[in-house]
Amino acid sequence: MAKNVCIVGAGPAGLVAAKTLLHDVSAGSYNVTIFEVQSRIGGLWPTSKDDADGLVHPLMMTNQSRHTVQFSDLAWRDSDPQFPRAWQVGQYLERYLQKYGGATLRLGHKVVKTDLQTDGSWKIETESAGESKTHIFDYLLVTTGFFGRPIWPEYVPKETSVPIIHSSKYRDLKGLLPSSCHHGGKILVVGGQMSGIEISGTIATHLSSAIHSPAEKIIEGPEKYSIHHVVQRPSWVFPLFTSPKPTSSAPPFLPCDLPSYNLANRPHPLTNTQGHVSIEAARILNSVYQTALGSNQSEFSPETKIDGDLLDEQPFLAMSQHYTDFVRSGLIKVEKGKLSSLSGNTAIISTNEQISDIAAVVLATGFDPSPSLSFLPSSVLETISHSPSHPNLPMALAFHGTHHPSLPTLGFVGMYRSPYWGVIEMQARFIARLWTDPQDPSIQEAIAADDSIARTISLRTDPRTSQFPMGDYAFLMQDFARALSIRITPFGDTPLLGNGKSMDILTPARYPNSSPSKPQGEEITTNLHATHETAIAGLSHARFVAGAVFRSLLGEWKLSRDLNSRLPSHPSGRFEGVARFHLREGTTDGLSNSRISEAEAGIGLGLEYLYEEDGTFTARDQPGLSFRATRRYIWRYDELADKLSVWFARTDDPMRADYLFHEVEFEVPSSDEGKRKQGWLAKASHLCVEDLYNVHYEFNFHAVNLKEWKLAYTVNGPKKDYTIDGFYTR
Repeated sequence: MAKNVCIVGAGPAGLVAAKTLLHDVSAGSYNVTIFEVQSRIGGLWPTSKDDADGLVHPLMMTNQSRHTVQFSDLAWRDSDPQFPRAWQVGQYLERYLQKYGGATLRLGHKVVKTDLQTDGSWKIETESAGESKTHIFDYLLVTTGFFGRPIWPEYVPKETSVPIIHSSKYRDLKGLLPSSCHHGGKILVVGGQMSGIEISGTIATHLSSAIHSPAEKIIEGPEKYSIHHVVQRPSWVFPLFTSPKPTSSAPPFLPCDLPSYNLANRPHPLTNTQGHVSIEAARILNSVYQTALGSNQSEFSPETKIDGDLLDEQPFLAMSQHYTDFVRSGLIKVEKGKLSSLSGNTAIISTNEQISDIAAVVLATGFDPSPSLSFLPSSVLETISHSPSHPNLPMALAFHGTHHPSLPTLGFVGMYRSPYWGVIEMQARFIARLWTDPQDPSIQEAIAADDSIARTISLRTDPRTSQFPMGDYAFLMQDFARALSIRITPFGDTPLLGNGKSMDILTPARYPNSSPSKPQGEEITTNLHATHETAIAGLSHARFVAGAVFRSLLGEWKLSRDLNSRLPSHPSGRFEGVARFHLREGTTDGLSNSRISEAEAGIGLGLEYLYEEDGTFTARDQPGLSFRATRRYIWRYDELADKLSVWFARTDDPMRADYLFHEVEFEVPSSDEGKRKQGWLAKASHLCVEDLYNVHYEFNFHAVNLKEWKLAYTVNGPKKDYTIDGFYTR
């Protein structure tokens, strides 16, 4: 007879758990009911662009690519970006539920109480529309996740003279800064780990756009604001695209998780690198991260630098496209310390520094997972060693957060922080196997060797606990696969890296269910093919280089430009000045209606730069001929097409684009070019009436960051014959 399973939560964990119990074990084994308090599925992930009421901004980009944010047996669409927006993740989950249905889904139903019966069954009390109901289930599966309630520190008042919000509620400047507050000042961001860095970068992007956009200002006087980010210690800040060959003169780029989860870089069998981090392990990890970034981050600010004794400490990571360059520009100022008190518009941090003239406060202080467990009885919470004072390790569960041996009819999926989707799929499979065939030899062997409960309790008081203490992604996938007797699928060859090895990229699709159906098999194959194609495109065809260049341009550059004219009517000479790339939201000026419609239907226009240069031109043969020269362009990046383009600015409104100057075409470097230590070369051409502009670029990276670049023009026409060589340095 089929067993009845109650799943609490219809986010990714709840959906993959239901699918596994209904589609990956013998048909008819389980009847599954999912209770979800929201009126939609998806958990944190909104399912539309307009769903702004949850804990995640619908336009937020994932910080892992679609090759990690995936289940093994549902492929992303070709039209989806490498880093989907939050609303696209929600729609991915809707497709997953549609493809692998069969569960009874109760939306708008809150599980308010559960009681474990003497026979092991569960009495479940739910509320919906003011009505309470009681249900009996054979099994209870908790999939409510870590994001129970935003943490509001005790030393932060609920109300003061300036707005205070949690980072999960930030949507835009207008919402953060009511019209009564538009006098300028400091936006204080409290919290130095992932969410603090991400939200600081987001707010800085919005401020920069408000300052430099040609549209009506979203707030009054945006240039009067700055961001002050309070951190206790610096983190390594990674962009979304990194290089598997960071020491190359022309490094290829891939979505950051592909180099990070390259199994060819790790000794096998894998061991757990997370949890307790020794000084020796910390030094190794910090060295790996510094090599990947090509920097100790000192060029951005002394406060972002990681060196000296910090290299002995367990590393902390964050993801942001623009945070460090905004720090370098001064729009974000990093304040080392811990917020001690907040009164009115003044904050005191632990270094006794006073920060005054605060316009708003954003708390990037994380989440308390305890409310996600509030429906469990106190006896069960005691059994699983629930500890509200340890939000990173709230429960002590067996075999990587899946169950407790004293509670055989209770399971957990998704109570896990770190790269998420592959692990929760494995957790669901483990629970399904444990409930279906508890005497399976592989399962019993895994349980006998497991020390997860003792390890968790020990890590709660360990001062050297890692940022993600539950375990590293690759190790967990290997350990689950061993317990479930799942073999990893070969990845396929790629061009060799500097270590002489092909990439061996870990994705959830490489650990498929042992007996997939035909539709599942097709999705798995599509997933694997998409990741392999992405790796080849990045390693061999210069894909993603345009995006890496675009990201790295932000801020101010020193510019030297030589003009050599072969016509006496145009003097030769030298320009010395600065060039500034101001980041802003994409604009529609000059774009075709089809391009605008495509953007509105998809991920939007993205970001662009207003480029401004300002300096002095001095004629070579006439030193007395010297004058100020300025110029503006619009630089755009089309994320889906992976195209970088430069547009003329309008003469009557230089904040707006007029028409296309050129698209930048990157050249794949040959082996000989690599020996000459050239950077990424690119070219373009533009016919302006009768004058032909041939454009040549060279972009020189140091790992992920652009250090210097060259821009040369050869201009030929009836009345023009000259070359321009420009050199940009930080």
